[in-house]
Amino acid sequence: MNIRLEKDLPVLLFALVSASTLASLPQVESAWVGVKEVYGEQDFGLRILREAMLAVLVAYMFFEPRLRSGVLNSSVLAFLGVVATYVLFEVGYALYLDLPLVVPMAGLRIFEYLPVALIGFVTSRLGAGETIIHQFAHYLRYYIAVQAVLAIAQALWAPPLFGVSFLGGGRPFGTFVSPNLFGATMATCALLFSLVPLMGKWVAVSVFLALLSGSRTAFISSLLVVYFQIYAVLRPRDRWALIMPAPIFAVGALLLASSPLLSGRDDANPTEDGRIDLWQRVFSEQVHEPADLLFGWGLGLSSNTINILYGAEHFKGQFDSDSLYLYLLNGYGLVGLLAYVFFLWITTRMSAHPKKGMVVMFIFVAGLTFNMWEYFPQNAMLMFLWGTVLGYGLVSEMANPIASGSYYHSS
Repeated sequence: MNIRLEKDLPVLLFALVSASTLASLPQVESAWVGVKEVYGEQDFGLRILREAMLAVLVAYMFFEPRLRSGVLNSSVLAFLGVVATYVLFEVGYALYLDLPLVVPMAGLRIFEYLPVALIGFVTSRLGAGETIIHQFAHYLRYYIAVQAVLAIAQALWAPPLFGVSFLGGGRPFGTFVSPNLFGATMATCALLFSLVPLMGKWVAVSVFLALLSGSRTAFISSLLVVYFQIYAVLRPRDRWALIMPAPIFAVGALLLASSPLLSGRDDANPTEDGRIDLWQRVFSEQVHEPADLLFGWGLGLSSNTINILYGAEHFKGQFDSDSLYLYLLNGYGLVGLLAYVFFLWITTRMSAHPKKGMVVMFIFVAGLTFNMWEYFPQNAMLMFLWGTVLGYGLVSEMANPIASGSYYHSS
């Protein structure tokens, strides 16, 4: 008999990701006619769809007996308890700093899709993680096809609202509010397709769309996927030839991604990047004492959610961090930042997944200049992949022998 989990979960994940095609529809329509909506004036009417799909997925997690038992495992609950305790401390500290409650609440959004990571972790321990990723990737082809048609049309004929693509039109944004979010999602799709055999052409399509977006982060992230793909096919004795020049490749990729030809912008020079000026200003203006550095200087102040809802600089000290690590340092302090980096490292130590290095490195690199855990659907896909990779090899006692078999060969 077919395992129900392997049939339901890929469909639910695909429905969750596909909700992004409608979530930003008003902003997409505005961008098509050359109108860039202002922060604080965006319509959130359709975005409730993604929250509804997340609620459905969470409900499924508690109604499916094996998922529920895996999530309610003592070790999982202990980990969640430690995280929740520290998060509550940071919320209390933010309120102590006289920030409105809505600010730290928005700062908690990076945990919004944590249930998806828990689902990935449990399904992987049950031995069904790889099969679910395979089926999910096959569904995801339809999503990529829709995004590709829209993106190519936009790159040819859309107004240059965000810059000019190398196809002559505006930088494409697909069904997203900006090319950066579109490119980041396409790079993440390339990562997911790379985990599935015989889907190289879909990796190539996703990488092309990430390149077309003009996003530097998406371009470098997608090149990272290609780098690991080449690394995997080389003989072990030949891999040093790829490892040694890796730093040179990284610098070259950054310069190439910042060129007007690929980025579509004249202000993308990394030596004149506004992010660096922003980070320097934040440190000089916001860090006043050791407590600020250790525990953060305002949970949620650097949240894009707050900026979109209330407008930039609505609250004192508010800014766009444009980096996951500055976001964590600002909201959770050095303690929270080091905990996050440690958990990335421990994933590589605990997991037995053959491509764990690529997934963890992708997550690490994508966060350097992009707060990926705030952006849907990239956060949902990466959370699921992270959980699946972490749970790989940690087989639960509940694992059904059938779960490790192929979905397509179950009967």
